[in-house]
Amino acid sequence: MTFRRIEQAPDNVTALVRVDFNVPMQDGAITDDTRLRAALPTIKALQAKGCKVALLAHFDRPKGKVVPEMSLKPVVEPLAKLLGSPVAFADDCVGDAAKAAIDALPAGGVILLENTRFHAGEEKNDPELAKQMAALGQIYVNDAFSAAHRAHASTEGIAHILPAYAGKQMERELDALDSALGNPKRPVLGIVGGAKVSTKLDLLRNLIGKLDRLAIGGGMANTFLFAQGVEIGGSLAEKDMADTARQIIAAAKGKCELLLPLDAVVAKEVKPHADARMCGLDDIQADEKILDVGEKTIRRLREAMKHSHTLIWNGPLGVFEMPPFDQGTVIAAQDAAELAKAGKLIAVAGGGDTVAALNHAGVAGDFSFVSTAGGAFLEWMEGKTLPGVAALH
Repeated sequence: MTFRRIEQAPDNVTALVRVDFNVPMQDGAITDDTRLRAALPTIKALQAKGCKVALLAHFDRPKGKVVPEMSLKPVVEPLAKLLGSPVAFADDCVGDAAKAAIDALPAGGVILLENTRFHAGEEKNDPELAKQMAALGQIYVNDAFSAAHRAHASTEGIAHILPAYAGKQMERELDALDSALGNPKRPVLGIVGGAKVSTKLDLLRNLIGKLDRLAIGGGMANTFLFAQGVEIGGSLAEKDMADTARQIIAAAKGKCELLLPLDAVVAKEVKPHADARMCGLDDIQADEKILDVGEKTIRRLREAMKHSHTLIWNGPLGVFEMPPFDQGTVIAAQDAAELAKAGKLIAVAGGGDTVAALNHAGVAGDFSFVSTAGGAFLEWMEGKTLPGVAALH
């Protein structure tokens, strides 16, 4: 994947850097600073080049109006603490006041500009707003992969006006994704779970053309089992998607081996520590629900991992939030992490539930790469062009 990196950027210029600071807040305090930490390598790399760093970010959904509760000001102190150097703040992301505040910075100085979404033109990708933003710097750096699937003024518009580069986090994300789907070491195994087939149709259709094997789990696997005539009792399934599931099975033939569950863990109610049993697919009672994959399914998945060079994972295999229905996801995740740690598997995962499931299994840190960019990661897996990335070429 070719895109310009920070190393190729000039020294001693003002860099406008799009970051993702849409952090969780409670009572005006940040409850999780992961996204701030993610931006540090980019900020430091630019500081080392003597660049002034002006940070652009959105927060929440102010719908193009100034909403004081959605100001980015509370981010300044925590960011300065993590960075170990002062961070200035400007009350707007365009205009004379922002320009004066940037001019006042020393070389290597950092300033956070106010919420880009306080301007109605941001989400409309208004060329006039992009021009006003671009007027504040000499180069543009996009480090917000999580917002790269949206063509907004600060994520895409500016990139056509100023020389554009990928930030360190963006670079890691793009390199990891390239090694997982763009240019992977084969064989490639995909694991796709989650509740609904309908939300992952584009994903499944794209993946069957790119993977060697695709394991389907979670509620969406029930729809596939139902489509093949399995009696699934009271399990969650989209029965109206049965034809679509059969089309996907047919389209995969000869291209990609589909691994559907071989057995299941079932219970009569969906609650933690409910009475559960493992059974074959021919033994699910009318009042039982499939809530996790069984031992045979896990064993085959572990075998498939052992014989793969690359794994790409999106979505849990069962109702992982409730023990004992977390076992399939946890065992598979721990196995993948072991192989990745041993250098035998490139394991890339992403999507909100997936990150939560890997954290629950205690292995998120051992995967080769875990993307926290929910929507953008999914659209990339669907084979869609991400405007914020395309603009960096």
